[in-house]
Amino acid sequence: MTYAINQNCCNDATCVSVCPVNCIHPTPGEPDFGSTEMLHIDPAACIDCGACADACPVDAVFPVDGLTGPGRARERAYAEINAAYYAGSPAPRPSDGSPLFHPWDEPDFARTLPADFAAPRVAIVGTGPAGMYAAEDLLLHTSAHVTLLDRLPVAGGLVRYGVAPDHPATKRIGEAFGRIHNHPRVRMLLGVEVGRDITAEELAAHHDAVVYAVGAPGDRRLGIPGEEAAGSISATDFVAWYNAHPDVPADAVDLSTSRVVVVGTGNVALDVARILLTDPEELAGTDIADHALEALRAGSVREVVLLGRRGPEDAACTRPELLALTRLPGIEPVVDDHDPRTGRAIDTAGPRDKAALLRGVRRERTGYGPPSPTGERRLVFRFHSAPLTVREGDDGRDAPGVTKVRVSGATGETDIGTGMLLRAIGYRGEPVPGLPFDEADGTVPHESGRVAGLPGTYVVGWIKRGPTGGIGANRACAAETVTALLHDAATGALPRATRSAKEFRRLVRRRGRHVVDARGLAAIDRAEQARGSRAGRPRSKLATVPELVAAASKRRLPLPR
Repeated sequence: MTYAINQNCCNDATCVSVCPVNCIHPTPGEPDFGSTEMLHIDPAACIDCGACADACPVDAVFPVDGLTGPGRARERAYAEINAAYYAGSPAPRPSDGSPLFHPWDEPDFARTLPADFAAPRVAIVGTGPAGMYAAEDLLLHTSAHVTLLDRLPVAGGLVRYGVAPDHPATKRIGEAFGRIHNHPRVRMLLGVEVGRDITAEELAAHHDAVVYAVGAPGDRRLGIPGEEAAGSISATDFVAWYNAHPDVPADAVDLSTSRVVVVGTGNVALDVARILLTDPEELAGTDIADHALEALRAGSVREVVLLGRRGPEDAACTRPELLALTRLPGIEPVVDDHDPRTGRAIDTAGPRDKAALLRGVRRERTGYGPPSPTGERRLVFRFHSAPLTVREGDDGRDAPGVTKVRVSGATGETDIGTGMLLRAIGYRGEPVPGLPFDEADGTVPHESGRVAGLPGTYVVGWIKRGPTGGIGANRACAAETVTALLHDAATGALPRATRSAKEFRRLVRRRGRHVVDARGLAAIDRAEQARGSRAGRPRSKLATVPELVAAASKRRLPLPR
């Protein structure tokens, strides 16, 4: 028997470190690491020890044997993807063909700190994956004391507010991060925002180093007429809405339209399309926001059109996510055959090309008339198209909003009737008060994580490298930043804190009215699980700052409807 990896793969390479026969590739030391969509297990080298499955933080590793029956077709496809990765380019092995066991390298103590600076105080701003990988690295390899800060009164970042609710295995990495919250050398101060409650200068004065892991909370714009119309929203906001982010109110999304147009073909575009079309009763068993579940139940969406400016061969999504989307029960995938280049790309695609995954999908010249209110839910892939204008009108609704989107095409321009346009063309970093900012790419200028012109200040994650790479990509990113930080500490380039940790805690509590610590965070977790249990769900998320603060202080909360 062998094991394989499915689309939940987070790429953090925990499985690589425990594999005794080096059968998982690409490894962090190989050129392709970080550029492939997922890791792959070599079926010829796997010895069926199961260590990778035990270590995987997102339950993405499964045994291939036993995948029988019609309901296991999707898993079998991922076993084929794993095997195909090695076809024609096998993983390195000794000349006799036996597996290559991990060698014992010379011990490396490059992160040893001088005795007089063995326990630096480090503040990490942001509690998403990038910040937590940085904290983990510091805690495992040094005696550093870490202060975790977040502008929201709850931790999690992208894991809590960016992962789709129907991907519970991916969210499970939050449990691994959660163990860090109660580490004896960690202090959590949630609900504290740099630039609002404290300044970057104050934060630096109380810590030997500050690491900013604030992500990329903004979104890219289309730059077309009508983009600001009601009903034209970013996928960033839509994802935050269905994940109960406090920044997006419960009534921010109107699902009374029968068709939604999504601009983009990346994984986020696929996520929002899938959530819109999935039977709400299937989502009722997830941690989707209560208000989003109600809206989906009452909504009228029957069709989602994914617009791709280029062809299917250039779709920005990963192969595993596209494969999963085309095999969802109750949703009919369709390829709009308006441009002959689309069909040619699909028909001539090689077995490892994304376009090949659409070969079995029905093609039609779609007319975009009103979807049937009782018909099967449809997902339409329209490639070689770009939105040109957004038309606005009342369309019988209480307030004016989007009524149609004009798009380009091989035979001219086409109007697609819709009540909602979702922009899913990328996230974008936003300026951090007190730090330099590159407006061109939405990042903080840095060198190996060191912020330009600010000794002792570092960045990690999307604010460092731009919005690329999934959860696991932040492990290597954090390792680079932490290595730079410790090198600076060892060489005397790191400035020492001029104020104490106790003074900082007093300052924060004086400035912030509702600061949440690790015990408060645990109280929020218990409250959400209790609310979910009453509704037969894993958790019912609290969607506003007052609710989260009340739960942290153990005040009575209203039951979910």
